Amino acid sequence: MDLKLLLAFVTVARCGNFGAAAGELATSQPALTKQIQQLERRLASTLFDRGRHGARLTAAGELLLPDALEVLGRVEAFERRAAQIALGVEGALTIGFGMSGIELAPRAVALFRSRYPRVEVTLDDMSSAVQYERLLAGSLQVGLVRLPVPTGLKHLRLRKDRLAVAVPATEPVPAGLATWLDGRPLVRLTPERGPGLTAQITALYAELGCRPLVLQEAADLQTVLALVAAGVGPAVVPASSASIAPDAVRLIPFPGEAASWWTGAAWNPAFPSPLVSHFLTAASQVADS
Repeated sequence: MDLKLLLAFVTVARCGNFGAAAGELATSQPALTKQIQQLERRLASTLFDRGRHGARLTAAGELLLPDALEVLGRVEAFERRAAQIALGVEGALTIGFGMSGIELAPRAVALFRSRYPRVEVTLDDMSSAVQYERLLAGSLQVGLVRLPVPTGLKHLRLRKDRLAVAVPATEPVPAGLATWLDGRPLVRLTPERGPGLTAQITALYAELGCRPLVLQEAADLQTVLALVAAGVGPAVVPASSASIAPDAVRLIPFPGEAASWWTGAAWNPAFPSPLVSHFLTAASQVADS
């Protein structure tokens, strides 16, 4: 069905006159007449009675007019929504975050949602390695990750994180972290859950010349911190995890560049979306605050 014919139909019905309708549609009266005739042939129904009185709807025209108005209304609604989606005002955004974004992600999402309440946001916890895979496959739109990113992705630096020793808050601050850690049994995150964190910690141990032992592993950072709070043992964790640490846990940051890394937002330029740009703006503002 040609929507132009339906528009001609409803305009003539509203104006009650072919001449007035032609003027409103910026066309000639003969051209408008041909459009109505074409529609009538298509529908196998006469839509108007024509005479000195103008153009009056026939019984068939009266019955079909509400349907034509509904179709045109739905088309207009579709075009309005498509425009909103193109502007990044509506749609759906999938975001990943891991330990590198555990403090930043919720705040960035909160700011983004306050600005774009009609966008559906999905926020999933996963390692940076998994985020990279999904970003490259197109099943994830934005990742809050440990930098650098693999080839094929773009990134925006947000803030630096660093390693810290998590100890019970009642325990005195150890002097000489390297000596204190050497041979000490620690709680740690399972390497499979945080391969980037594990590699960072291993590199730091090598630089410090210490070899802590593994007392217990946990599958998520919250559990690691809960075990520290319970007195099971200390742990080496990102300093940014202070945002989720119990009050019974104290974090002591390691000095030096070997203990630090950049975190940022990553996305795949092969799947452009205005929603990604809007979220990057929100994340950048949160990181700077």
